[in-house]
Amino acid sequence: TRLQASLQAPGGCTLQQYAQAKRLPPKFLQEIGLSQISYMSRPVVRIPYYDADRSEVAVRFRLALHKSRDADDRFRWKNGARPCPYGLWRLQLAREAGYIVLVEGESDAQTLWWHDVPSIGIPGANIWREEWAIKLDGIERIYITVEPDAGGEAVRKWLAASRLRERAYLLSMGDYKDPSGLYLVNPAGFVEAWQQVIAKAIKWADLAKAEAKVHRKKLWDSCEALAREKNILKRFVLDLSKRKVVGEDKVAKLIYLGVTSRLLDKPVSIAVKGPSSCGKSFTVERTLDFFPPCAYFALTAMSEKALAYSSEPLKHRVLVLYEAVGLESDFASYLVRSLLSEGRVRYETVEKTTKGLQTRLIEREGPTGLIVTTTAIRLHPENETRLLSIPVTDTPEQTRNVLLAQCQECIEEVDLQPWHALQQWLEGGDNRVVVRFARQLAEQIPPVAVRLRRDFQTILALVRAHALLHQFNRERDAEGRIVAALADYAAVRELVVDLVSEGVKMSVSNTLRETVQAVIALRGAEPTGGITIKAVAGKLGLDESTAQRRVQAAIKEGFLINQEERRGRPAQLDVGGSMPEETEILPTVDTLRACMVAGRNGSESPSPPAISSAQEAGAASSTPSGFFVGGATV
Repeated sequence: TRLQASLQAPGGCTLQQYAQAKRLPPKFLQEIGLSQISYMSRPVVRIPYYDADRSEVAVRFRLALHKSRDADDRFRWKNGARPCPYGLWRLQLAREAGYIVLVEGESDAQTLWWHDVPSIGIPGANIWREEWAIKLDGIERIYITVEPDAGGEAVRKWLAASRLRERAYLLSMGDYKDPSGLYLVNPAGFVEAWQQVIAKAIKWADLAKAEAKVHRKKLWDSCEALAREKNILKRFVLDLSKRKVVGEDKVAKLIYLGVTSRLLDKPVSIAVKGPSSCGKSFTVERTLDFFPPCAYFALTAMSEKALAYSSEPLKHRVLVLYEAVGLESDFASYLVRSLLSEGRVRYETVEKTTKGLQTRLIEREGPTGLIVTTTAIRLHPENETRLLSIPVTDTPEQTRNVLLAQCQECIEEVDLQPWHALQQWLEGGDNRVVVRFARQLAEQIPPVAVRLRRDFQTILALVRAHALLHQFNRERDAEGRIVAALADYAAVRELVVDLVSEGVKMSVSNTLRETVQAVIALRGAEPTGGITIKAVAGKLGLDESTAQRRVQAAIKEGFLINQEERRGRPAQLDVGGSMPEETEILPTVDTLRACMVAGRNGSESPSPPAISSAQEAGAASSTPSGFFVGGATV
């Protein structure tokens, strides 16, 4: 094995060799717990990891001083050990000093300890766990060494999403890789050299702000033409149609707005419903193509506790679950409800540790939106009201359109880069949106169902998402917030007016109505006996599975009755309760405009604001020297 090969190399790694290589006294290394043991007849250095009360919680072995030609075989964890920060038992010294230095690996921490510098080692730049951040609470300044390699990039990546970032200061070693390298070149002058490194520390927040402006300017250059569009959704469905998505413009637009709403404090969540093979997942997948991967987290399989234990960031992202995977269990449904309603997941569990069973609080930050595809007519009752249900089209005409689209030899080329750049540009801006006509809208909606309390929030979120998307053509108020226009409400109303009315039972969908009417027509031809699903399918020109799904929905609503009581026997359908007359819950744009004029409280934006493109793009500003942005030193 690779381990055996490294251990069979001449000499292995003795404690004396390690001390000489790091120019640290062997006695000091022994005082902090290092020792030499024999493994497979070769010496290795045993490095213990202690917790705050100096109980041993993990062990890592130093197998060799140098990397082998093919791989890095210098380290190995003791069987059963869980990686953790190195030096937890010295954190009290850091709290007293008011600062700590985060380094990569043990030898850098040991070098700094030898010079009385409070430090803690992370066992690999790529294995940071955010749960470790809480251990650094109470320490005012956190200096983090950024090595000039892939490890340094990994540190910057996890730091950007960490609770430590506002207290973080980045350290650059200049020509040297790390503190140990700086020390080895001139041990006598290390203290002075280290003080100079600390003096040049750059606050992460300042650097991130400068880098963000540079990055935002590049994004604007890529998406400016798209951001200036007055109807971005129209452009979207046009490009989407080139990728063989036909007949589902409304579904795709709502999904696009739903994913865009991830940038708001309360994102929109969506359930795309329809029979098997109707193209639900395909429509979602092709719509997601217009977003960068950082905008969503898609799963085709998920255990019931995956949301609690996954390390995948969920804040201002959309969780996509195909075929409602993982939502069958009550626990998974509870986690999803917490994520949607509370904007976070807080899950306390019990874990086995060296000290016995210990409680552990797992927190997953939101806000997070949810998109599920499902063949179910209804989801869990507690989840159903938190989602905007969008049916896909199951008509023969739509099937014909899909077949014709599939005849295309190839997908037309669509440049997705501007679409990705647009969403990333939006992420870096001020995404507060004010809907000045919200009160007038609320007053015009009849309070006919409790569900409207949540549906109204969804409507406002969609309006905000549409305004956010078209912000270049919207005003901003004195506080810098985007002012939603009536044009935003008009676009959203067109997409959801029927869905909202159907959700509160004030109307029924066209497919449901024509299914009931088919049974009525068949009943007129056959006054005695029940109507079979096969007969309904023939009347509507549908396959039996699609007709059955429609019939089940009508039965759930009470518009049809199954007279067959014997299980396993074909349904015998009859007409049930009467369907409601078509009633639109949402007021028209003209009605809302009249209310605004009468109340003199809302405002529409008739023309684009006088804001320069440089302001919109977020022009680059100076960046502290000595750090790389976009491949160049600035």
